[in-house]
Amino acid sequence: MLVNLGTPDSPETGDVRKYLDEFLMDERVIDINAFNRTLLVKGIIVPFRSPKTAKLYKEIWDENGSPLLYYSKIQAALVQEQLGDKYHVELAMRYQRPSIVSALENMKAGLVESIQVIPLFPQYASASTGSVIQKVMEIVGKWPTIPPVSFVNSFHNNEMMIATFADNAKKYHPDTYDQILFSFHGLPERQLKKCDHSGKHCLQSADCCAALTDVNKFCYSAQCHDTARLIAEKLNLPASKYSVCFQSRLGKEPWVQPYTSEVLKELAAKGKKRLLVFCPAFVADCLETLYEVTVEYGEEFKRLGGEEVQLVSSLNDHPQWIAAMVKMVRDQHRDQI
Repeated sequence: MLVNLGTPDSPETGDVRKYLDEFLMDERVIDINAFNRTLLVKGIIVPFRSPKTAKLYKEIWDENGSPLLYYSKIQAALVQEQLGDKYHVELAMRYQRPSIVSALENMKAGLVESIQVIPLFPQYASASTGSVIQKVMEIVGKWPTIPPVSFVNSFHNNEMMIATFADNAKKYHPDTYDQILFSFHGLPERQLKKCDHSGKHCLQSADCCAALTDVNKFCYSAQCHDTARLIAEKLNLPASKYSVCFQSRLGKEPWVQPYTSEVLKELAAKGKKRLLVFCPAFVADCLETLYEVTVEYGEEFKRLGGEEVQLVSSLNDHPQWIAAMVKMVRDQHRDQI
């Protein structure tokens, strides 16, 4: 079962409202007590944000519908094709449709002997991969007969994924850009701290995420830095040529830094004109890549004096990425035997 984040059924305000409500009411996404989360989400965020977000979705919605759902369906179909009849491949979205419940029911009806779950988030975060794992366990845990269930926790350093991002960038000739940005989806700093089981490492130094260790191996930010480093190495980029940053900040509390918008200001102040941007937290193009980076950050950078923000396409239906998912399935299956 391949699981991505989710998308509204349509770019209309009502459907966006339903999507945001389910997404933001997840206790792992907004990890505060249930009463305050309900007041915040249902009383403030969803009513005010839904119409604005609906307008953004309308900007990226095309004849194929939601780009995220469109590419996710293609990914699932191609993985099924390459795996053959011995496997039953289902696509699910953590929020909205196709649901995890329906996908699991289809697998149960298909009489599968085991369930392998690949949350399509390269870097582990409690609010994404963790939420998928919890949801699957809650559902399957209620079945009378529970088959063997396994999960891919993260694949931030998957060699084939890294190579695919690098290949997608080569057509833009990265050496012709002033700076390369690796812009990842942001998270509140409190969620990073919760993943530090030692309680002594996270955000205790400026370079706490610079290298993966036993202490921070499940840290979202550390895995993001590792992904960026590996792609940069694949492209032979010196450390001075690229920057790691985080987008999609919400609210006033501290989120993972540096913020993409602040990096744009710094680069513009240094006279940088052309930026090439990767979004390696996503395996398919979506609102955060097609609109937030291409449009919002593109316009912001030009207002600051820059000239161009070029997005590197996501993994989408790249044959090497499909092969990477197939290999993950087969490797996971071998581990179960």
